[in-house]
Amino acid sequence: MVYQIIWFALWGLLWAVYFMLDGFDFGAGILHPFLGKSDEEKRMIINTLGPVWDGNEVWLITAGGATFAAFPTTYAYMFSYLYTPLLIILFALIFRGVAFEFRGKGKSEQWKKLWDVAIFAGSLIPTILFGVAFGNIFQGLPIDANGYHGSLAYLLNPYGILTGLFFLLLFLEHGALWLAIKTTGELPIRAKSVAKKVWPLLVAVAVIFLIFSAFKTHLYDNYLKNLVWFIVPIIAVIALLAIFFFTEKSPVKAFFASCITILAVVFTGIIGLYPNLIPSSIDPKYSLTAFNSSSSPYTLKIMTIVVIIFVPIVLLYQIWTYKIFKDPVTPEEINDPEVETY
Repeated sequence: MVYQIIWFALWGLLWAVYFMLDGFDFGAGILHPFLGKSDEEKRMIINTLGPVWDGNEVWLITAGGATFAAFPTTYAYMFSYLYTPLLIILFALIFRGVAFEFRGKGKSEQWKKLWDVAIFAGSLIPTILFGVAFGNIFQGLPIDANGYHGSLAYLLNPYGILTGLFFLLLFLEHGALWLAIKTTGELPIRAKSVAKKVWPLLVAVAVIFLIFSAFKTHLYDNYLKNLVWFIVPIIAVIALLAIFFFTEKSPVKAFFASCITILAVVFTGIIGLYPNLIPSSIDPKYSLTAFNSSSSPYTLKIMTIVVIIFVPIVLLYQIWTYKIFKDPVTPEEINDPEVETY
């Protein structure tokens, strides 16, 4: 039982870290055709993502792999019930990765516009669909003894769409702050302006999301049983307010506040879900939980040892990568034939 609780927490942590890291990827990718006023500026935006985007997606693969190994029943049902949106997300991520590599291989405007659309769509679609998927998990899926009774159209219900919009604004804010600290010239000024305009919309949608969650989900039940857990959403609120105060004076601090906001928001949902991984909206007895869908304690024990050894290595590698590419991207660097860029 201890290992099942540990792996439920790790499952949530993997998703939280993934959204924190790939969130600014998605946000910058969505913003790049609007913030980049010239081909040079668009290349600057893409080159802020180039060294890190694929490393960020390691956490998506790890989260999926951890679900498969630790909770195989949940993995099997999740990839059956959410097959269509997950397949759309997969294709969008593939096209986005191809676009990063191919955009600079041609010289014509049409060629570049084609891959600009792929980067935009490949960032927008996963952002919204991840939100829709988690919104539906929060409120529960129609599962009974005969399995799942929904469809893609069912997933696009008001609460699912609201969660998708919440994710979109969260990542737009995150991406704008990333560009404010990773670019030079006029770009960071425009990025900060976008971050300031998105922030009030994000706050408004976050408040509506919290109100709707009280009526559409059982996320608050765990908080009312253990009031101490309210510290997590309170941290999310404080970090969200800190973004507003730091955006103009220190975009770096605002970006870190945005990181904390995303981590706390995801954990607010994970704590509310516990012990459910996929709740049933029909009857709780059909819910998939950390206890009725997990691997054996021995498997979870071995997985815990593997995590203790290898996760610090992955973290050190990623910290090293961010340190190497910590400087903002400049026009001189983009136009230097000696420097390999996208």
